[in-house]
Amino acid sequence: EYTLYVANQNPHVERLLMCAFVLGIPEHKMRVIAPDVGGGFGSKIFLYGEETALVWASKQVGRPIKWTAERSEAFLSDAHGRDHLTTADLAMDKDGRFLALRVNTTANLGAYLSTFSSAVPTILYATLLAGQYTTPKICATVKAVFTNTAPVDAYRGAGRPEATYVVERMVETAAREMGIAPDEIRRRNFIRSFPYATPVGLTYDTGDYDATLERAKELADVAGFPARKAASEAKGLKRGLGYSAYIEACGIAPSSVAGALGARAGLFEAGEVRVHPTGKVTVFTGSHSHGQGHETTFAQVVADKLGIPLEDVSIEHGDTGKVLFGMGTYGSRSLAVGGTAIIKAVDKIVAKGKKIAAHLMEADDQDVVFEDGQFKVAGTDKAVPFAQVSLTAYVPHNFPHDKLEPGLNENAFYDPSNFTYPAGTYICEVEIDPATGRTRVDRMTACDDFGNVINPMIVEGQVHGGLVQGIGQALLEHGVYDEGSGQLLSGSYMDYAMPRADDVPSFQVETVKGTPCTHNPLGVKGCGEAGAIGSPPAVINAICDALGVKDVPMPATPYTVWKAAQAARAAH
Repeated sequence: EYTLYVANQNPHVERLLMCAFVLGIPEHKMRVIAPDVGGGFGSKIFLYGEETALVWASKQVGRPIKWTAERSEAFLSDAHGRDHLTTADLAMDKDGRFLALRVNTTANLGAYLSTFSSAVPTILYATLLAGQYTTPKICATVKAVFTNTAPVDAYRGAGRPEATYVVERMVETAAREMGIAPDEIRRRNFIRSFPYATPVGLTYDTGDYDATLERAKELADVAGFPARKAASEAKGLKRGLGYSAYIEACGIAPSSVAGALGARAGLFEAGEVRVHPTGKVTVFTGSHSHGQGHETTFAQVVADKLGIPLEDVSIEHGDTGKVLFGMGTYGSRSLAVGGTAIIKAVDKIVAKGKKIAAHLMEADDQDVVFEDGQFKVAGTDKAVPFAQVSLTAYVPHNFPHDKLEPGLNENAFYDPSNFTYPAGTYICEVEIDPATGRTRVDRMTACDDFGNVINPMIVEGQVHGGLVQGIGQALLEHGVYDEGSGQLLSGSYMDYAMPRADDVPSFQVETVKGTPCTHNPLGVKGCGEAGAIGSPPAVINAICDALGVKDVPMPATPYTVWKAAQAARAAH
């Protein structure tokens, strides 16, 4: 038997791939434990060669092996993200209403295939090119190429940031060329009737894009922008404003779609709810927590459903020796898919509890309701608390043995019927020194519709983190290879520009009263990737607005921005 401790976002998938497709180890002889190590962002989804080699080597030497990558090794071999070269054309009528979008993308896959690398620039990218708009015709052509680089795979957003960037840069460019305000051109083209089948294969179930746009404008004080722009110009600086109206497909699902596209895995999630004799509860989830606060959010959902204190619920995850086979965490799916599986297991607990309570109260179980942690006979004052029912289940002296088994432990699997579709509007305001090319993000406003929100503080934290990563992508971060030898030049944090606290402003973040998802019982949509999806085009749109240029490639480093500023000055 083998036990592998590894930083991985989906330990069951890691076990399956390693056992069935690489080493030929019987799956029940491998236990994968993935503790909460803090952070994942997609790069810990994959089965890496080092992990597989270590498992093989430990059998050869007959002893445990521990290995920790050096930072330079991680830069060279961990999956990279987002390497597209895209050209696009947008057709409109004279009033700025979109008629057709054509997109041609060359996507780098790196030197060899990684776990999801071919899915990211295809199904997770091309299907989001409708954005929030009623564009009736969309043609997307994606050519994936192998190169000398590290494998390119899922990174926070995985295809959806790339799609949003193309759409929102095109929309902003169209607005400026047509002489239509950026918010107005979006408003003219928003989808307003739901469900809405896009021409690229998705059906949005619900949304209210006007609400997030209008609230974002208020939060960003767009009305005060001209005065701030004049103040910047008085100091010899350039100020610009950029919009981004994103949408994403989250709760990665359903399995039937994955199968039709050739995937060899389901996209369900599993949950088990184990009620102890004293009424305390342990929840086992196939999702994985690596900093998102699932231990809090999942416990809130269960405690609210059962009417018990939050501290009476504990969450277990990340151990194939304890947890039902689950698909792990990625694609902002944990609460929408994993949480729903847990809720379905809780529903089974409540249904069985009603039968036990009915027996205790000598009533028909059809007359028993469950409210505020008590089983009650409707229309009477008869009631028994949840803890008494759980004790009865495990001490079955007075128990309906002819109808039920003892115990109070249920599990459920959930395979969603559709993706969830979080959406929102982000507005960025930048100030640029044209003499040096330095870009300062002065304001960043994020207004999102995440459906129902379980824990507002955790949601806000997720958006904050995503915004920092999106700003980092727009202005700083770049995997640079030498054109002659193919050597990675940005191979450490001495060379790779990670965003720091002084690179970002204080954010204005708000979640509007959302449009709940229609096909999961929680009405949630997912929030973990939104900040990283919506922010890069908002930043670049703001830079282009400030300089009066058509395009600035990412990352908009000081040198890149300085060149654009000089070219714009020469053109005028």
